[in-house]
Amino acid sequence: MSDEYLKLTTYFAERLRSDDRFLADTLLDLYGESAVATSVVLRGIASFGPHHELRSDQSLSMSEDSPIAIAAVDHADKIAPLADHVVAMTTRGLITLERARLLGRTDASPPPDTVKLTVYVGRQDRVSGQPAHQAVCAVLHRHGFAGASVFLGVDGTKNGQRRRARFFSRNVDIPVMIIAIGTGSQAAVAIPELEAMLRQPLLTLERAQLCKCDGRLVTRPATLPAADDRGRALWQKLMVYTSEATLHDGVPIHRAIVRQLRDSGVASGATVLRGIWGFHGDHKPHGDKMIQLTRQVPVITIVVDNPERIAASFDIIDGVTARHGLVTSELVPALVSIDGGERRGGTALARYDY
Repeated sequence: MSDEYLKLTTYFAERLRSDDRFLADTLLDLYGESAVATSVVLRGIASFGPHHELRSDQSLSMSEDSPIAIAAVDHADKIAPLADHVVAMTTRGLITLERARLLGRTDASPPPDTVKLTVYVGRQDRVSGQPAHQAVCAVLHRHGFAGASVFLGVDGTKNGQRRRARFFSRNVDIPVMIIAIGTGSQAAVAIPELEAMLRQPLLTLERAQLCKCDGRLVTRPATLPAADDRGRALWQKLMVYTSEATLHDGVPIHRAIVRQLRDSGVASGATVLRGIWGFHGDHKPHGDKMIQLTRQVPVITIVVDNPERIAASFDIIDGVTARHGLVTSELVPALVSIDGGERRGGTALARYDY
C-alpha cells in the first residue's frame, strides 16, 4: 500500500475545550484553514477512557457531553504536521495516525487481501433519485462485501471547505462516511463503479484483518510485538460492527462489550458510533423504519490499544459476539493518549509487516 496519505482521528468528549473554545470547533477551523481534503465529525453514543468513566446511550442526551470522533484524511505531508498541532491542542483524549490510500481513476496498484474501504459523500448527494449512501451500500452488497455502515457527520470539510450542519439548511455537502469491509478483489471491481456514479467521490483503502463474521471465528488479531525494529510503539484497533437491535444477554451487543471491557480493566478505552444505514453478511442494506420496536441501524464499537491489551479485549469481544457481528483488526502505526499532564505514545509512524 502507498504511504502517501494519512488518516488522523481524534477521540474526545464533546465539551472538551481548547483555551476558550470547544476543541471540535478549533480542530475543524484548523482543517478548514489547512484545506484538508476531507474531515468529518461523528457523535458517539457510548464510551469510556483511562479513568473508566462511562458515557452510555442509556443516560446520554444530545445536550450532554457525548463522545465524538473527528477523522481527517489528506496527503501525508499535510496531515503529519497537523497531528502535532492536534496533540498540542488536546488536553484529554486519544489521537491516532493510520496509513490510508486515496483512490482515484489512475490508481492501478493492487489492494491487500482484506480491505476497509471508506467512501465520503455529501449528506444530500443522490444517485438515480436515491440517497448516495444507499446507492453505495447497494453496490457494495451486490459485490459481496462482508458489511458496510453509514455514519452521518455533524461537521467537517469537503474538498478543503468547512461544511457545518445547520438547522435551517439542506446541508448538501456535510460529509457522510461509509465504512465497508471486503476483499481486495471485491474492492477492485466495486471502486470503478462507485467512482462513475458519485459526484466528486473521495475513497480511501486501508489494510484490515477479518477476525469474525456472523459469530464465526475467522482468525484472531495478528500477534504483534510491542514495538517495531526502530523502537517505535505498535498499536492495534478492533472494530466491532453490529446492529443496535442485536442483543447479548438481553442488552445491545455494543453496550455489553463496553461494560465488560470497562469492568474487566483489560482495555484503556472504547468508543461507540451509531450509523443510519448499512448491512452485514447476506442481509440487505437497511436502516430505521417508521414503525418498529427496535432500531435497525448499524453500530461500531472501536477499541484502540497496545497489542497485549487488544488480545485480552478480543477474548471478551469474542464471547459477546458468539452469534452476531463483524469484527476486524488493524495496525495503528502511531497513537497519542493524553490525560491532563500525562501523555503516552507519539506521532512518529511505526512500520511492521505481518
